[in-house]
Amino acid sequence: GQGVDEPLSATGFRQADAAGLFLSNVKFTHVFSSDLLRAKQTAAAILGKNRFCKDLEIKYDARLRERKYGVAEGRPLADLKAMAKDAGEQCPSFTPSGGETLDEVRERARDFFEFLCQLAVELEQKEHGKPGAPGRSSGTSGEQFVFPWTNHCSEAEPSSEGGGSSTVLDANILVVSHGAYMRNWIGYFVSDLNCTLPADLTKSQLSSVSPNTGVSHFIIKLGSGNLLNPEITCVCLNQDSHL
Repeated sequence: GQGVDEPLSATGFRQADAAGLFLSNVKFTHVFSSDLLRAKQTAAAILGKNRFCKDLEIKYDARLRERKYGVAEGRPLADLKAMAKDAGEQCPSFTPSGGETLDEVRERARDFFEFLCQLAVELEQKEHGKPGAPGRSSGTSGEQFVFPWTNHCSEAEPSSEGGGSSTVLDANILVVSHGAYMRNWIGYFVSDLNCTLPADLTKSQLSSVSPNTGVSHFIIKLGSGNLLNPEITCVCLNQDSHL
């Protein structure tokens, strides 16, 4: 939760370093992290291993905090499950006294995601001086966004067809957050924004909490700067091959 702001354990630091090595060739343009200490340390460890952006500023945002669990914070998970059982509810959807509901967590996620979309559009408009200008590529050869779970770079070039009508927003954003929060964020992507999922993804995988330093990769396309109807594709979910 939020109330117990513990640092990473020795295992947590090793996992964060492993994630940093895994992502060391990915050129990020922005980094956002929860303002809780364990997330801050994870973000710093990832950037510390990166070839391109060791000095990139990490921006901390309270909207990325873990779900607030109220009276259950600082207590074993078994206690939370017992509270849910006593209330006649299932644990994931149960809200302890003083905690956040799932809808409240999802609203935080929605607010932060819309902020990211607005950021990407403003970057593009600032680059070209006005909306609707042709897109730009994501850097010169050797500076593309190479992702370790694919055999190719991301789609970096605007379409050669249609006179450059396909605008590429040059933002590759690392977001460091927490398991329960991210599960709700992904739920928002799927249920509210019709995110396209990998064909082999099971329902149990979709609803599971990411392992520590698990990596999920989403491609977001904003047609004509339309923030209300983004096209979202999930490339991978809770990737943990680096652990």
